[in-house]
Amino acid sequence: MITVKAPGKLYIAGEYAVVESGYPAIIVALNQFVSASIEKTENVGRIVSEQYHENSISWRRQGSKMIFDNRDNPFHYILSAISLTEEYASNLHKDLGLYNLYINSDLDSADGKKYGLGSSAAVTVATIKALAKFYHLPLTKDSLFKLAAIAHFDVQGNGSLGDIAASVYGGWIAYHSFNRDWLSAQRRQTSLMDLLEKPWPGLDVELLTPPDDLKLMIGWTGSPASTSHLVDKVAMGKVKDQHEYQVFLQESKACLKEMIRGFHDQSIAVIQHQLRVNRAILKKLADFSQVLIETSTLKEMIKDAENAGGAAKSSGAGGGDCGIVLINKNRPIENLLKTWHDKGIKQLEFNVHNVTEL
Repeated sequence: MITVKAPGKLYIAGEYAVVESGYPAIIVALNQFVSASIEKTENVGRIVSEQYHENSISWRRQGSKMIFDNRDNPFHYILSAISLTEEYASNLHKDLGLYNLYINSDLDSADGKKYGLGSSAAVTVATIKALAKFYHLPLTKDSLFKLAAIAHFDVQGNGSLGDIAASVYGGWIAYHSFNRDWLSAQRRQTSLMDLLEKPWPGLDVELLTPPDDLKLMIGWTGSPASTSHLVDKVAMGKVKDQHEYQVFLQESKACLKEMIRGFHDQSIAVIQHQLRVNRAILKKLADFSQVLIETSTLKEMIKDAENAGGAAKSSGAGGGDCGIVLINKNRPIENLLKTWHDKGIKQLEFNVHNVTEL
């Protein structure tokens, strides 16, 4: 039995802007994982998951048709990852076999609610890693990222793929997204092997070293959100108000540039200040695109963290899920945790995970 794992992630800053090619975000990998185990079998193979066996699918009405949305169903990411990895294996003249694939996830709460830690990305990465070991495929972090990004993008069709980067590279990363229009065109006209070898326009991943006294705290609101649907809404707002959207992009890029400098200079004060700036930038985006990024519970979580001396904001697409706090680890947090508890906000006691090997 082969077993591998891929970590979940949280966005620190740069959300929404990062879906545009070359625009940066800071993301962190966490020590909560999707694990994939694989074993050779005869006659029939199975894909088994304790978490996902009762997974539902959502749909909308388009005239008389039911239009199904596969983007929140993890099995579609697993199947896409299998298809792409086996295409890669076939290109390397590997004999394809039958196997059982077992998927297990730490990225959801005990009652099955998503924490918003990028489970679809982690399950994609874990599936590819397991199959790569099963078929003895050569895999670097860069080729793993590209395979997983293609597999994920084939299902989701939007997003920055930053959660894939966090799951592959681990730790704290500054991620500049690649051009997805370019990828869509390349998928139609370029072989998979050539696509894995080519440089991807705009793509850049830099590992960051946080200041020693910087502590990351995570507060979960208990209310899951759908990233895909929120990104769709912002895309509609972008079409309606191009000027405001371009201002948002430039402000986000400038903010992230300064925050990355804060990591380079090991300055907690600069990092915290830019986190607050990023929150204000996202609020303006929410206002003109009419997307709910900060729920009332997230606002409370942030206010309490700021009162305790931390800098805080929503994480990821918002609309629920998690908020993050960056605070000096020498500051007392007991009162903050009690306040959160009284308001039904759960501290997720996860740590940053550094990926040392595939």
